Amino acid sequence: MSTGYGTPYVAEPQRPGWPAKAGPLMVPSGTVRLRPLRLRDASEWSRLRLRDREYLERWEPAQPGTWRERNAVAAWPSQWSALRRLARRGQCFPFAITVDDVFAGQLTIGNVIRAALRSAWIGYWVASTVAGGGVATAAVALATDHAFREGGLHRLEATVRPENAASLRVLEKAGYREEGLFRRYLQVQGEWRDHLCYAVTAEETGDGVVSRLVATGKVTLPEQR
Repeated sequence: MSTGYGTPYVAEPQRPGWPAKAGPLMVPSGTVRLRPLRLRDASEWSRLRLRDREYLERWEPAQPGTWRERNAVAAWPSQWSALRRLARRGQCFPFAITVDDVFAGQLTIGNVIRAALRSAWIGYWVASTVAGGGVATAAVALATDHAFREGGLHRLEATVRPENAASLRVLEKAGYREEGLFRRYLQVQGEWRDHLCYAVTAEETGDGVVSRLVATGKVTLPEQR
């Protein structure tokens, strides 16, 4: 079979790098790890999402239904099942973020495209109680290194509202760079909002994002304590 660009098509493994775990990394808020999402995460996922509505809703794209309906315990099985199905097809890496082994947020590497592009997007949220404590930075670093190494990807991108200074700092600390502005890109809280596009490629991470953060003292490895 030909790709149409003069290069033979070569079949790839369906889901390299999945299922997977990553970490631990030590940050001020505790010990951060990534692991696959579980069906039994429903109660804690819902509790955090409902409690942190004001903190999270201002940044997240609009979805059908009310916030309470979308984030009720009963809503989790269908979301978990959809992410699990995509992961089994090699189209996403859906992680739970844990702090001291307690569910504290989500990180998804989605829309995985392989062949010549080898690209995906990364999105994340963390509980308000651990925000500002290095958790999101550690999670993004772990996921980025995993995507480029075990996951075999070449490029990751993230879109963030310009007003979301905390999330922009997370990406910048993880080595992501600004590429441009997407005008009226996503509908958030009833309005079409501009988003900045940040990205990083495998070559830019050198020995890895985690190694860079350890070297600059932003995170530590367990044996360093």
